[in-house]
Amino acid sequence: MTLKTTLLASAALLALTSAARAEGELHLYIWSDSIAPELIAKFEAETGTKVTVDGYNSNEDLLTKLQAGATGYDLVMPSQHFVRIMIDQGLLENIDAASLAAFQQVDPKWRGQWWDETNEYSIPVAYGTAGYTVNRDQYKGPVDSWSVFFEPGAELQGKIALLSYPDEVIGAAQLYLGVPFCSENPDEMKKVLDLLMAQKPSVAAYTSDNIENRVGGGEVAAHFWWDGNSMKTRANDGANIEYAMPKEGLVGWIDSLAVPKGAANIDNAKAFIDFMSTPENATVQYNYYGHSSPVTLDLAAAKYTPENAPELFPTVKVEFSRACSPAAQDLVTKVWTQLLQ
Repeated sequence: MTLKTTLLASAALLALTSAARAEGELHLYIWSDSIAPELIAKFEAETGTKVTVDGYNSNEDLLTKLQAGATGYDLVMPSQHFVRIMIDQGLLENIDAASLAAFQQVDPKWRGQWWDETNEYSIPVAYGTAGYTVNRDQYKGPVDSWSVFFEPGAELQGKIALLSYPDEVIGAAQLYLGVPFCSENPDEMKKVLDLLMAQKPSVAAYTSDNIENRVGGGEVAAHFWWDGNSMKTRANDGANIEYAMPKEGLVGWIDSLAVPKGAANIDNAKAFIDFMSTPENATVQYNYYGHSSPVTLDLAAAKYTPENAPELFPTVKVEFSRACSPAAQDLVTKVWTQLLQ
């Protein structure tokens, strides 16, 4: 055997060995603490696949990592407008999602949506809203408008916290002001900036970490937050908090499972998507995560109802964040940059 033949044979053996090893792995890069640990363990036991999980706290973190060429991940969980951005930028694999068993479990109202019109790239896994939560030991007033949060009275001076990134915060300010999402009008976005700058003296922090302790423990009286997180802190931790239902509306989101371009374990990723979408497993996930499910549940086993989890059943309009044009996104970035200077 020649040296060249030996090298080729060695390379082929290495490739086969790597492929065999990859068949038993699945690497998730998802919202922190977003998948029930018992489901990870169950999937590993049923399939023999070793699952590793890394977490992120914003869509921006996920997008930046994929744009930078990060490899090693097989499954990600972007929100709807970031699914659209990632498809347009060629960052996701076409997995023919409509052909998966999971697709048959998706509520028809979530199929063929603007972020994945052809149902090729993603399967939704959870949805909900972004709004604000108040600590009722710290604040006794009404929570029926965004004015309470964005134009706070004396009771909330220095006791408000926002997220560390602009996405849903800007959307909420736009809802309050009547400015359309994805506005390319500098004058309209100047109104958003003026509102946030006027609010700034009342803001204790711009942070997305440790929110449950910050607002649940009364360190702040009002915090920008999400429906299910607020509900779980109230129901599970006994915190005296309330998730607002502002008359101007809430910002909607829906997270989906998708496969990043170049993933090594696409078949395992598809298997996990199907696994997560069975009624039994979807119900376990719903009960753990505490956000609404876009796939069929076993309602007899579902833990949350309008009576015990009103946060998950909004009584006001919900407007979902959209993928904006570069011009509109540039205005959002400028507003946030000036705010945090």
